[in-house]
Formats: sequence, structure tokens, C-alpha cells
Amino acid sequence: MFAADPLGGHGDTVDPAALDAYKAGFDAITASSATELFVARLDGRVVATFQLIVVGGIAGRGACRAIVEGVQVAPDLRGRGIGAAVVAHAEAEARARGAATVALTSNAARTDAHRFYARLGFARTHVGFKKPL
Repeated sequence: MFAADPLGGHGDTVDPAALDAYKAGFDAITASSATELFVARLDGRVVATFQLIVVGGIAGRGACRAIVEGVQVAPDLRGRGIGAAVVAHAEAEARARGAATVALTSNAARTDAHRFYARLGFARTHVGFKKPL
């Protein structure tokens, strides 16, 4: 799903030469107690995914925060409620892990996604910045 996403900008690919990099990323996720990768299946097919990261902090009186990353729904199944269901699941998991807030970022070009997140109650409260390392 990531490789087929023209707006992702992550350089994802189905090239077998990249498999070791993906395996290393997956291993890092499974080794961390703070992060978990979720997939949604429909009739045996993976149709959506997201990563949930829950971290403690100092701000907000030491509040725990959840970050949702890499939300993807199969393009041919968008508009069927799958995205809303996985985001609701992410919120429930975040709550269960003690998070006081849940945050996510979305590529500035994803205007449809921005409307989707707003419909789910997310507000544009911050401005994000990225820098390649």
C-alpha cells in the first residue's frame, strides 16, 4: 500500500532489494514496547494499516501521548468506513495504554485525508516540521 501511494513521499517500493530495510524496520517495531503495528484484514486481504506509538512526556503534567503513523487504506476500498474503523481502534488502543492525547501528521498535499481526520474530531493545533537526516 505504501509503495502504491503517490503522495507518500517516503520512497517506498516493492523492489526485492529493499526487503532487508523493511525487515529491519519491522524488527525495530517489534522490539519496542512503545510501538505496535496494526493491520486490518477483509476476506483475508490486508486492507489497512497503522502504527501506534505511545510515549511518556514531561509536558502536560507528565501526560502520556499517542502518535498514529503510517495510516493507509487500500485505495480501492476508501470511502467504505475502513479508515474510520482503524482510527477508532487506534484511539481505543491509545486510551487503553493510558494516553491523554492522540496525534498524527498528514502530508500537506493530502487534502482529502485532512478532511477525513477533521470529520473524526482531529483539529489542526500545531505546525509540524521535518528535516532529512
